[in-house]
Amino acid sequence: MKVIICGAGQVGYGIAERLSQEDNDVSVIDTSASLINAITETLDVRGYVGHGAHPDVLAKAGAEQADMIIAVTLYDEVNIVACEVAHALFNVPTKIARIRAQAYLQPEYADLFSRQNMSIDVTISPEIEVGKMVLRRISFPGATDIVRFAEDSIAMVAIECMEDCPVLNTPLHQLSQLFPDLMATVVGIFRDGHLTVAHSGDQLHAGDLAYVICQREHVRRTLGLFGHEEQEARRIIIAGGGNIGHFVARTIEEHQPKTRLKIIETDREKAVSVSEQLRNTVVLHGSALDQNILLQADVQDADLMVTLTNSDQINILGAVMAKSLGCKSNLVLINSSSLNNVTKSLGIDAQINPRAVTISRVLQHVRKGRIRSVYAVQQGSAEVIEAEALETSPLVGRPFRDLELPDGIRIGAIYRDGAVIRPSGDTKIKAKDRVVLFSTAEAVKNVEQMFRVSIQYF
Repeated sequence: MKVIICGAGQVGYGIAERLSQEDNDVSVIDTSASLINAITETLDVRGYVGHGAHPDVLAKAGAEQADMIIAVTLYDEVNIVACEVAHALFNVPTKIARIRAQAYLQPEYADLFSRQNMSIDVTISPEIEVGKMVLRRISFPGATDIVRFAEDSIAMVAIECMEDCPVLNTPLHQLSQLFPDLMATVVGIFRDGHLTVAHSGDQLHAGDLAYVICQREHVRRTLGLFGHEEQEARRIIIAGGGNIGHFVARTIEEHQPKTRLKIIETDREKAVSVSEQLRNTVVLHGSALDQNILLQADVQDADLMVTLTNSDQINILGAVMAKSLGCKSNLVLINSSSLNNVTKSLGIDAQINPRAVTISRVLQHVRKGRIRSVYAVQQGSAEVIEAEALETSPLVGRPFRDLELPDGIRIGAIYRDGAVIRPSGDTKIKAKDRVVLFSTAEAVKNVEQMFRVSIQYF
């Protein structure tokens, strides 16, 4: 696939890295020569210095042969125009634009980015996506990651196995026998820095991170089975009153009115604006690194500190300070993947990487076959994929015990006619079923083959 990426910042770099690893033909455009030099020196991509929306620059980057353009510059307007130019002059089939300004995303303007009005096939709003992820983490405090699939009926939950976890040292197939009515399947295990697909004979050890696919209604029970009985936070402090912080606070006000919220914001104008837009949230003007401000926010009585500023350093240090002053737990937004590995030792309970969220959304549209949703885990070493089975799929009509799935793939759940099915040896996949599975990065090509539209597989 030939892909043009406009924008060589953190997100553009992350997308280019993933797509080039998968042997796609990738060209990257950015106005910054230093960013282009950095990306071409480290990745197998072509770089072009110039404006991503200018026709001559797009032509140089090979827009006439391109299958997809992904516009993720810092400016929404450039992203929009780049997609429009790619469509009008070069007839690029798939156009993806990152849109951050909330003014474009108001519900009353929902039709703005429809195909009738604009030549954009997919819009990605990282702030909204990340905001939803923050809310899910707040709702399920025992999970280190949670993502929903199949009309919100199925969830993928990442759960840390502590020393007192009741299911340690038990073969996974026994768990299915012990809890036959629990719609949950362990699909992946992250242990000692390595991610593997789970098999029925595997056992979980203390320190493991288990990836579980389960029915959404069974998430709390699954967390309880793993020894996580943490109560949902009722006193929350949010550092950062930007798009994400504002979205999270507004949603909590609407759906959880009993939750006591406080926001800390360094920019005075923004603090005033946020306080005017929210009804029941206390907004404090100051820094999340100021101990006096934290004490003013009653951090010692807080259940959760959520740090959502633009600075990774402030987010990490603010969360660590809050915990040292008595806050029960923290959730941190971290953009840089290089900091992921040190957070545990610093006392960070959970983290969110907005770049990973955006990359996952892009991958969904890069994948061949009937792929409905993709979520990358452990910096892309595996993916949780929701795919639709077609008549021609080799999976259809055969019992699970007879399926010879390629290495690196484990099916977690099936969604059929509004019901969730946990696969067993007798289960047969039918056409139009939605299959939620766990796949290593190396096995993704096999997943695409299994869900191809054509009969080429045979």
